[in-house]
Amino acid sequence: MKKFVLSLLVLSAATCVFGQDKVYRCGNEYTNNVPRERLSQCTLITTGNVTVVPATKVPSTPGTRSDPQRGNDADARFILETELKKAEARQSDLLKEFNNGAPEKLGAEARNNQKYLDRVADLKAAIQRNEADIASIRREIARLPGGATR
Repeated sequence: MKKFVLSLLVLSAATCVFGQDKVYRCGNEYTNNVPRERLSQCTLITTGNVTVVPATKVPSTPGTRSDPQRGNDADARFILETELKKAEARQSDLLKEFNNGAPEKLGAEARNNQKYLDRVADLKAAIQRNEADIASIRREIARLPGGATR
């Protein structure tokens, strides 16, 4: 059994060695199929196996973006601008309710001043959080190609 496995390994190794086609280098291109008219311009590679990994394609002009990427950027801009409008509308509502730090008392707040003070503090915190959200959304829009629109 050991002899069979050993002979099988030797046979497969020999097949790999003899199965390798001749590889030629023609400028920056490696190929095993060279037309006869270009054979004089190519060099036969004789040192071991050659592995060629294709490179990624570089855009012809710097800064050119592919159509799918432009679509993604447009979608991102639309979503961010929609979120910005919602946040700005919410900010307007919060500021109106806050009434320069003196919102109108609601129901039980007339008898319980602490409830009123808690609501005022919550409104102030909500306004600050919303301002931070607006600033963050504007930064994200500015990072998109084309920069800010506002």
